[in-house]
This record gives sequence, C-alpha cells and structure tokens, in this order.
Amino acid sequence: MNNTITTVYKFGSEPIVMKDNAALIDAIRQVVPLADHEEVFVNTLFESYTLRAGEFFLQVGEVCRYVGFVNQGLLRYYVLDDGEEHTYDFSPENTFTCNYESFLNSSPSTRFIQAMEDTTLLRISYGHLQRLYEGLEHGQQFGRLVAEQLFVSHLQKLTSFYRDTADQRYDHFLRLFPGLIDRVPQYVVASYVGIKPQSLSRIRAQRAGKHY
Repeated sequence: MNNTITTVYKFGSEPIVMKDNAALIDAIRQVVPLADHEEVFVNTLFESYTLRAGEFFLQVGEVCRYVGFVNQGLLRYYVLDDGEEHTYDFSPENTFTCNYESFLNSSPSTRFIQAMEDTTLLRISYGHLQRLYEGLEHGQQFGRLVAEQLFVSHLQKLTSFYRDTADQRYDHFLRLFPGLIDRVPQYVVASYVGIKPQSLSRIRAQRAGKHY
C-alpha cells in the first residue's frame, strides 16, 4: 500500500503541492483517533518547509509563528548565556518543534531552534492550528494532551538537571535520543548533559573501559 498522499491546496496566493509520507498522520494518531477523511483536512493546513544545516527555524528576538513536524533531519534548541551556547533539547525525525511560549503569546523568543542537518519539515501556522483543533472530532483533546506531554517532559528534564549526576543525565540522553550520539558533535552533547566536553570524554572513556 502506498502511504504517500499528494495534496494541492491554496496557502496564501500560491498553490502548494505537499507530499505527506504519513509520518505526521501517524504522530497525530498516536495521541488521538483520526478518521480517514480527516487526513485530507490535516494536509490542507500544513505546508512543506526546508532548512539547510546551520539555518534557523527560530532565532532570538523573533516571534515563533509556526509549529513544525520534522520529516527528515535534526533540530536543536539552545540559549545563549554570556556568549556560551547551552543546548537543552533536540527534535529528530517524527517529532514536533516549536517555542510554544513565543508561539502562544506572540512574544519574542529567548531561544534558538537550529537545524543541525539538512532538514525537511511540515509546518502549521497559529491560525491553521486553531482550525485543526476545531475541525477534528478530537482536535481539542489533541491540543490538550500534547500540551500536557510537553509540560511533563520539560519538568522531567529540569528535575534531572538539578537531581541527577552527569553520568545519569548522559544515560537520559542516550535513552531519549537513540542514535543521536553519532549525529551530534560531542560539545553539543556535553552542553545538553551540562558538563564540559572533557568531562564527557572521561565518561565515555570509562564506559568503554567497562564495556558499557
């Protein structure tokens, strides 16, 4: 069965052809039921978007206008503190990306969302997201459950940063983002864990010696 859906629709003044490989639909269905006829409606609300490695989905000072869904590639979230980058999250394939604080409040972002690889996304504007909530039978439930998941995830990461050791936080990284260790520079992983690259090298060397 071919899972690719091609939809032609109007976005602004120009028609856009969007090919959906069903990953977005599957992601929604993991949260709420979605009728087959609602797939077409969902596809009309999203547009395709691409970023080259190093380009930004969002920069500090900008208002976040979209929620994105990563089809292929990788994004990272970071803040600047006295010129030093502090990475606090990643969005690999089949995950949503957004600065929800900026998106919901139309406030300038205090964080960066940057592509670490060439990345293809589907993105939806605030207005179209409201249409999705209203137009799907379980749209409001979808929005509430996603917000709850985001809150729990943020709280767990914040608690881990203050409670867990660096070794435990490294375990969390490996568990939350399987496969990313080979796609992300060591200094970025170290920043996420909250240690210097040298300390991460020691952790990895110790594990190699212990045959982890």
